[in-house]
Amino acid sequence: MFPDHPTSPPITVSVVSHGHDAWLPPLLQDLASVSSGLLCRVVVTHNLPASPLAVGGLSFEVIEIHNPRPLGFGANHNQAFAHVASPFFCVLNPDMRLTDPALWPQLLAAASLPGVGAVTATLLNADGSVQDNQRALVTPWALFRRRVLRRPERGGDWYSAALLLMPSSAYRAVGGFDERFHMYCEDVDFCLRLQLAGLRLTRVPGTAQHHAQRDSLRRWHALGWHVHSLLRLWCSVAFWRYWLQQRVLRGQR
Repeated sequence: MFPDHPTSPPITVSVVSHGHDAWLPPLLQDLASVSSGLLCRVVVTHNLPASPLAVGGLSFEVIEIHNPRPLGFGANHNQAFAHVASPFFCVLNPDMRLTDPALWPQLLAAASLPGVGAVTATLLNADGSVQDNQRALVTPWALFRRRVLRRPERGGDWYSAALLLMPSSAYRAVGGFDERFHMYCEDVDFCLRLQLAGLRLTRVPGTAQHHAQRDSLRRWHALGWHVHSLLRLWCSVAFWRYWLQQRVLRGQR
C-alpha cells in the first residue's frame, strides 16, 4: 500500500489563502478528520492580511506564513516547500471540503509507486458534478474547442494544482513551480516538466469537493494574468519539447 510511518507521518500540505479566512478552520478540521494520520504538517500562507488562525487539537503541526506583500501561486508554494522535511508534498486550494476517508491513503499509495511524479483525485463541484481537473495540452486550438465550440476535453497532459500530491524528490528535481507564472498555467508548465523528466501523472478515484472561483471569467486583472501566462507558456521550452515529444509518440503508434 504505502510506506510505514512509525515515527513521522509522510505528507506536508501547503495551502495559500487569498482572504479565505472562513474556509481555513473547516479545511483544517477536514484534514484532521480524514487524513488517516498521514499528515505531519500544514503550511498556511496568508497572501493577504489576516488574523492568526485559532485552531487547536489537530493531529498535525500548523505553520502560518504572513506575506508582507502578495506573491504569485508558484512563489507561495515554493516558499512553503522550504518547510518540507517529509517525503511527500501536497499543494491544496483553500476552497476545498474533504470528507472522503479513502482519499489520502489512495493518494499516498499512488504517489509511492516508482516513476510517479504527481497524483490528483476526482474533484467535484458544489453540486456534485465532476470537475475537469485533468486536461489536454493547452494550445490555441484546444482553447477554441473548449471555449467556443464547447466540446469536452480528453487527455491527461496536465492536472489542476487545486489538489496535487507529489514525492518531495520529484518537486525538488524539477525546481518546483516556475515563479515567472504569477497566476495560471503554472500547473500546466509544472506537469509538462515532470513528464519531460520521465515521471508520470496519475489519478485516484478518491474525491474532494472544490468550490472553484473561476476569477479569470469575472475579473479583468485575473483575465490579464491568464492571457499573460498563456503567452509565456506558449513561448516556453517545456511546452514545445512536450508538444514535439507527443507528436513523435503518436507517429510511432
